[in-house]
Amino acid sequence: MSGAIDYRGLVTEGLAKQISEKIRAAILEGRLQVHERLPTEEELATRFEVSRATIREALKRLAAQNLIRSRRGPAGGNFVNRPSREELRATLASTATLLVSLGEFDLLQIAEAREEIELACCRLAVERRTDAQLEALEREIDAQRDATLADTGFCASDVRFHRVLVECAANPALEFAAAGVIEALQPAVNMIVFRFRDRRQVVGQHERIRRALENRDAEAACAALRAYMQALRTQYREAQTSRGAGAARQSAPRAAAKSRAHRRA
Repeated sequence: MSGAIDYRGLVTEGLAKQISEKIRAAILEGRLQVHERLPTEEELATRFEVSRATIREALKRLAAQNLIRSRRGPAGGNFVNRPSREELRATLASTATLLVSLGEFDLLQIAEAREEIELACCRLAVERRTDAQLEALEREIDAQRDATLADTGFCASDVRFHRVLVECAANPALEFAAAGVIEALQPAVNMIVFRFRDRRQVVGQHERIRRALENRDAEAACAALRAYMQALRTQYREAQTSRGAGAARQSAPRAAAKSRAHRRA
């Protein structure tokens, strides 16, 4: 195990991050196996030639990524973890949420990625969906028809509807790929565009998707999803235009104040 981790080549800045990346690489490349025990904090500190506090920070980073787990007791220590599929999806979703908040994706890029993923799911879902999944879709549609449902509740139901649609494809790889745009991006985007949404239109589009799946009609299912996404793209553009106009209104008084100050100077 001593040769599994590359202990060489650290620079003085960001030591904990570098150490966590080296251990992470050893895990992802299979040099450290699932359930294998890592060297102790003291051993790692000696080999990396850093303090134990730095090692503890590096291990915290790995634990936050679900790559290691700690166990107390005589046979305790830090062990390579096997994250569950749900844990990995949650990690992907939180990463995608962070990237959205940093402005790495714009709304139309999100829409394009989401449409392609869900179209693939629709084509598989018409053959693989179950009666229980059709009932789950119908429950969400019933919830969305409730005029008293708050915007947050409507958005949450929309997320659940499309999550079930992806699950109907019965393809774990597609489910994982969809996590970035449905589990994380869609809730955030929904709360941006909800003022521009026509609830009745959304409900109608969802009904057509569900009916097409029930009838095992792939062409109709994909057409209904494309109509849903086309409407959503229009709403995205309206939301972006509104946000841009709002930013301009906020910046105008500041610009005027600076101009007055400049003239007085």
